Amino acid sequence: MATDLAPPPVKAVPRKPRRRDRLSVGTALLRYRWLYLMLLPGLVYFAIFKYLPMYGLTIAFQDFVPFLGYSGSEWVGLAHFQDLFTGPDFGRLLGNTLILALLMIVFAFPAPIIVALMLNELRFNVLKRSIQSLVYIPHFLSWTIVASLTYLLFSVDFGVIANWIHGFVGGAKVDYVAQAEWFRPIIVMQTLWKSTGWGTIIYLAALAGVNADQYEAARMDGAGRWRQFWHVTLPAIRPTIVVMAILTSGNLLDASFEQLWLMTNSLNRSTADVFDTFVYYVGITQGGYSYATAVGLFKGVAGVVLIFGCNWLAKRLGQRGLF
Repeated sequence: MATDLAPPPVKAVPRKPRRRDRLSVGTALLRYRWLYLMLLPGLVYFAIFKYLPMYGLTIAFQDFVPFLGYSGSEWVGLAHFQDLFTGPDFGRLLGNTLILALLMIVFAFPAPIIVALMLNELRFNVLKRSIQSLVYIPHFLSWTIVASLTYLLFSVDFGVIANWIHGFVGGAKVDYVAQAEWFRPIIVMQTLWKSTGWGTIIYLAALAGVNADQYEAARMDGAGRWRQFWHVTLPAIRPTIVVMAILTSGNLLDASFEQLWLMTNSLNRSTADVFDTFVYYVGITQGGYSYATAVGLFKGVAGVVLIFGCNWLAKRLGQRGLF
C-alpha cells in the first residue's frame, strides 16, 4: 500500500543557461569596455615594440645589405647559423656564457631569498625598514656608476681595496679589473651588491601573505624557529621561488650587456666575451647584421626552450608552474 502511494519520480528539467553564459563577444566587450580599454595600451605597446620588430628576424636568413632592404637582400637560408655553430668563437662564447650563468644561479638567485628571510625575522620595524632602504639604494644606480666604483676600489693604481689587500698580503700588486681570472668574481659581486636588495621585494611580499595563525599553531605544537621556517615559511614562498626560477631559466644565455661591456678590456676579453657582447662587436662595429641577428635568434629560441622545459619539470615535481 505504501508502495502505491509513493510519488512518481520527478523528471529532471534541463537548466537554462544563465544570461552570463549567453553573452556574445560584442555584448561582453560592451559590458566590460572600461577593463578592455585599460588593457589596450599594454596590447598596443607589445604589438609595436615587441611583435612588430620580430619581422626583422628575417635578416638572419639573408645576406642583409641596408641599401637593398629586406626585399632586395639575398636569401642564404641557414648559412649564418652554420657559420655560428661551426665557427671558432661558438665554443668560447657558449662556455663563458654558461659559466657566468651558473655562477649567477648559485650566488645571485638565492641571495634575495636569504636576505628576505633574514629581514622577515627582524621584529624591530625601524631597523627592518632602515636595512630595506639601504639594500634597495644600489638598484637605482646605473651600471656606469657601479663600474666606476669598481675601478676606484680594485684598480692597481688607486684602488682602495686593492691597496688594502696588497698591504695586508704583500707581494706584487694585482690589477683585479684587468685580470681574466678575476673578471667573473667581480661581475658576481657587482650583481649581488646591485640587485639583491631589489629582488627581496618579491619574496617579502610573499612572506607578508603568510597567515600568522600558522606560526601560532606551530608554536603550540612545540615547533622552534627552525621548524617554523621549514614547515611554514618555506612552503609559503615555494611557489614564488618556482616561478622566479622558471623566469630566470629563460635568461640563462642572457647577460647584462651594459655591465659586461663596461668591465671588458683587452686583457680580460677571453673570459668576458659572451653572446651579448659578441653580437655588439659583429653587428655594430663590423656591420655583420645578419650574423648578429642569427646569434640573437639562437639565444631567443634557446630561452623559450628552457622556459618550457623548466615549467614542465616544475609540474613533474608537483609544483604549479608558470602556465
